[in-house]
Amino acid sequence: MDKADGLVSKSRGAPFSGRMLRAALFGLTSIGLAAMPWPGVAQKKPLAMLDQLDRGSWELRGLGNAGKLCLRSGHELIQLKHPGMACTTVIVDDTINEVTVQYTCPGQGYGRTHIRRETGNLIQIDSQGIANGRPFVFATEGRRVGNCGG
Repeated sequence: MDKADGLVSKSRGAPFSGRMLRAALFGLTSIGLAAMPWPGVAQKKPLAMLDQLDRGSWELRGLGNAGKLCLRSGHELIQLKHPGMACTTVIVDDTINEVTVQYTCPGQGYGRTHIRRETGNLIQIDSQGIANGRPFVFATEGRRVGNCGG
């Protein structure tokens, strides 16, 4: 065996080619580099569609109910039945115009909300879950109607 070209395994005495060792190290390095985020390559922000909704006064209309909401962030729309609560979320679906999120609010209930953006001023919301110990389900249209004001 050429000492410059190979190593000897202590367990079996089998030679490892220097080329094989270099190829293995190159392969492991390549895998590591492929898994790293590259500068200049855009990483999609989770739930970015919600950030693109226009802020302001929104009217929510569903079957038999209507209400207004001063929307500061589209993320508020995920937990309409659990507003302001610290809940854990799991993103089920996240595309350019639609998101689906499941959330759990310990001791307070849970929900699953699907939001579809038609424009920056018009959305469709479907949500279901448990709030205050009771089941809920609703479908509503949200439409921006102006600025928040007092």
